[in-house]
Amino acid sequence: MTQRTGTAGTIRRVATTATAVLAATTLLVGCGSKNENTGGSSAAPATSPSVDPKSALLAAVPDEQDGAFRFSGVDGADKISGAVDPATKAMEISVSQKVADPEFTMDLSFRVIDERSWMKVKVAGIDGLQEMMKIPTRWMTLDKAKIKEDPPVYTGTDPGDTAVIIETADTVTAKGDGTYTGFADLTDGTEVADALSSVDVAALGEAGKKVPFTAVVGADGNLASLTLEIPAAGKQKAHKYSVKYFDFGKGPKLPAPSGKDVQKAPADAYELLNS
Repeated sequence: MTQRTGTAGTIRRVATTATAVLAATTLLVGCGSKNENTGGSSAAPATSPSVDPKSALLAAVPDEQDGAFRFSGVDGADKISGAVDPATKAMEISVSQKVADPEFTMDLSFRVIDERSWMKVKVAGIDGLQEMMKIPTRWMTLDKAKIKEDPPVYTGTDPGDTAVIIETADTVTAKGDGTYTGFADLTDGTEVADALSSVDVAALGEAGKKVPFTAVVGADGNLASLTLEIPAAGKQKAHKYSVKYFDFGKGPKLPAPSGKDVQKAPADAYELLNS
């Protein structure tokens, strides 16, 4: 069930770097002034004791046979949301990040359809910051050749990389009512490290080999949520990594941006991506 990781982790990495760049820029030039979606299915009946809980949980992870759905999540301070349409190999994912000093918010969105991708950036909280950075507010068509590392492409139906996390567990326990628990080994290879790019796995040490998680499968048989309880380590505070999948078969269509809603990405956009 394990699949390629990349797009979600790449977007979180880009968002973190971009907000840091913007924060540094605003301090240098002296600029001043000034949902997460929830959802999910009701709990499922208890799994039959004859079914291996880990296999049952992995089988619930969204796949290419599912209808379009939505997702949301929390990765530390980052809020993530979006939608996936497996039929057209399309995904939209947005990351919202806040900066305290100077105070502003950046929302970074990507839409991908197979190998094509577009980016949208919205900066709020400091008047004129977006214009100063020369970043348009419309969707921007991206050229993969101009992106140094991991250009966003469609990587499958599991943007939260839940299967990658579940696969690392030695055992998974079915608690009844669609709830499963287990311990993920975040030190188990590069795939899980890439999936949790915001986590300093090395700093976790031995604790990184047994990180507790809880997952819920809805009455429709689809994975509704997965939450990792990541412990404190070094300068990293204890926090949750959580993913929710919902609205299966009710997700939005994700067409290629067109007309006045789109333009080619300018050089400044690639500088932000490649920072």
